[in-house]
Amino acid sequence: MNSRERIRAIIAGEPADRCGLWLGNPHGDSWGGLHAYFGTTTEEELRLRLGDDFRWICPQFFPDAYRDPNGYGMFDAGLKKEQHGQPGPLANCEDARELESFPWPNPDYLSFDLCLASLRAAGNVYRASGFWTCFYHNVMDLFGMENYMVKMYTHPEVVQAVTDRVCGFYYEANERFFAVAGAEVDGFFFGNDFGTQLDLICGPTQFDQFIMPWFRRFTKQAHAHGYQALLHSCGAIHKVIDRLIDAEVDCLHPLQALAANMDAATLARDFGGRIAFMGGIDTQHLLVHGTPDDVKEDVRRIKALLGPRIIVSPSHEALLPNVPPCNLEAMAQAAIE
Repeated sequence: MNSRERIRAIIAGEPADRCGLWLGNPHGDSWGGLHAYFGTTTEEELRLRLGDDFRWICPQFFPDAYRDPNGYGMFDAGLKKEQHGQPGPLANCEDARELESFPWPNPDYLSFDLCLASLRAAGNVYRASGFWTCFYHNVMDLFGMENYMVKMYTHPEVVQAVTDRVCGFYYEANERFFAVAGAEVDGFFFGNDFGTQLDLICGPTQFDQFIMPWFRRFTKQAHAHGYQALLHSCGAIHKVIDRLIDAEVDCLHPLQALAANMDAATLARDFGGRIAFMGGIDTQHLLVHGTPDDVKEDVRRIKALLGPRIIVSPSHEALLPNVPPCNLEAMAQAAIE
């Protein structure tokens, strides 16, 4: 069974020869130390050496992805460089008609050439792709976090109109990409961090009103193209996992291990067998401060609790340089043993 077959089977709930493994997407500053430790020179060489089954090949990673003649990124118009938590360009918008003049992204500026070439060269590994489709964060940045939360109550029609603009762009972008990517893609992997360390960012009522309708459209879009639907959401999202399963999410990532009610035992008790899991190996404490033996012990515990529908991976994919390479090696060894 090759890596592509293995991950497809695990996510589908079918028999596989072992659990899956994804090393995550280490931060750029981490690669030097990893290569020095493992004696590798390229990312792909390192992944192959450790038995990594999964490749995240997102169109937005490539420099040709979006070519706005004015130099904007997809949702960069009017945003400050350090945006999170600051008022956004739509902070004072109180009438949806004002949105007509905003410089929304144009799908005609998209290009997929480099992403398609990377997919075609990937080999027999699972290819997770599609636009990152982080619509929750895009809308949050356009209003500013506090304004977004408040306007859900005071100006719901404006929030809905902005959500429709953002999601409409992503839906069309994915349609165009999936049409040309075809069978080169295995799963639509998209991300919206719905939780904090302790709870949801917005309440379940607002989640149902503003998030779930488009969320369901995106999972249906994936399945209509023959892809599995993989959701990335950091934080404590236990309250809405039932909703995500009902929306036909096939796999949940990254299982932030120390967030409230996101530990493997709780997830296994409440959702085991109903959805595949990817992640769960704690990056807040264990991978940073534990020993290789500690890491191996925890990987085995996670496998026992969440298997067989488990892809072992860090509980946050952007591994920082403070994770000792020997602990990443231990995670990989225990995952594939």
